[in-house]
Amino acid sequence: MDFTLDSEQTALRDAVRGLLSKTYDSSETRREVTKTDPGFSEKTWQQLAELGALGLPFSEEDGGFGAGPVEVAIVAEEIGRVLAPEPYLETILAAGLVADLGSAEQRADVIGRVAEGALVLSFAHHDVGDAVVAAESAGTWTLTGVKEPVLHGERADLLVVTARTDAGVGVFLVDASAGGVDRIGYRTHDGGRAARVAFDGATATPLGDPAADASDVVARNVARGQIALSHEAVGAMDVALRTTTEYLKTRKQFGVPLNTFQALTFRAADLYVSAELVRSTVTWATLVLQDDPDRVLEAAARAKLQVSRAGRHIGQEAIQLHGGIGMTAEYSVGHYTSRLTAIDHTLGDGSEHLLTLARSVADHGVVDPIG
Repeated sequence: MDFTLDSEQTALRDAVRGLLSKTYDSSETRREVTKTDPGFSEKTWQQLAELGALGLPFSEEDGGFGAGPVEVAIVAEEIGRVLAPEPYLETILAAGLVADLGSAEQRADVIGRVAEGALVLSFAHHDVGDAVVAAESAGTWTLTGVKEPVLHGERADLLVVTARTDAGVGVFLVDASAGGVDRIGYRTHDGGRAARVAFDGATATPLGDPAADASDVVARNVARGQIALSHEAVGAMDVALRTTTEYLKTRKQFGVPLNTFQALTFRAADLYVSAELVRSTVTWATLVLQDDPDRVLEAAARAKLQVSRAGRHIGQEAIQLHGGIGMTAEYSVGHYTSRLTAIDHTLGDGSEHLLTLARSVADHGVVDPIG
C-alpha cells in the first residue's frame, strides 16, 4: 500500500508547516503566546482559515472543502510538531457534530463561519452521564449542570454540549455569552486553556431530534477526534525524538559525544521503535476511518492506547537522555512531554482504552498456532 502524500496533500503540509513554524519558531515564542489571553494567536487562527485548514473535513454544501481524515491528520501532525496552541481539533470535533446532526440551516451557518475563522467552537462533553441535564418547556430547551474541563471553553463563541435527556444523550448548541452560562477559565499544565462551564437554565438549541438518543453519533465523532489527536501526538513525538538524538550527537562527556556510549544509543533506538509503532498504528486508524468507518471505535481505541504508552516512554526518556537541562522550563523537551501527557488524558486515557479493547476480547475466535 502506498502511503505517499499526493501533490495537494504535500502542498497542504508544506503550507501549514511554513505558517506554524514561522509563528512558533521556538519554545520561548510559544510560551509568550500562551501567557496572554486567549492563549493562542488570533492572527494565526485567521491564517489557518485562509489556508482552508478549518473547513477541511466538511462538505462543500455546508461551506467546507470536502477533504477527508488524511488531510485533517496532516494539519494535526504539523500542530504537534510545534505544539501550536490554536483550538483546531476542539473546533473541528465540535463542528463535526453539527455536520452530523444539524439541520441544513445550522450546518451552513456554523460550519461556514468555522471555515472562515469567524467562529471558535468548544466541545463540552466531559461527564455526560450526570453533569448536565436538558429540559424542555413550551418548546424551549434549557441546560442545567456543570462541564469541566472544557478545552478553550472561555474563548469559545459557541459551545456544543452533550446533555442527558429522557431519550438518553442529546446534543445542543449554546451561545457561550448567553445568560445562564458561567465560564471560569484557567491554564493547563501543557500551556493550553480550559474552563469550568456552569449552566443554570441556559437556553439551548437542539442538534437533530432531541427525542432521539445521539450517543452513537457522539461516540463516532469522539473517535474521529481521538484519531486526529493521535496524529498531533505523532508530530510531537517526532520532534522530541529528533531533538534528543541531535543532543546525543553534539553533547560531549569525557571528551566524546554522548552517542558513542552504547547504552544511550540503545535507548535512543528504543525511542525510534516506539515512535514508528505509533505512526503505523495511527496511520492505520486513519485509513480505517476513511475506508471502513464501522470499525472506527476500535481503531481509535487502539491508536489512543499506543499513543498513551509511547508518549510516556518517549517523553520520559527524552528528559532522561538530556539530563538536567531536560527539566528546565527554557528547554523544549519538557514542554513536549507535558503536551504528550495532556493528549494521553484527553478523550480517554490509555487505561480507559485498554478496558474498551478488553471488553471486545470475547468477540474474537481462538487462534490455534499449530493446527
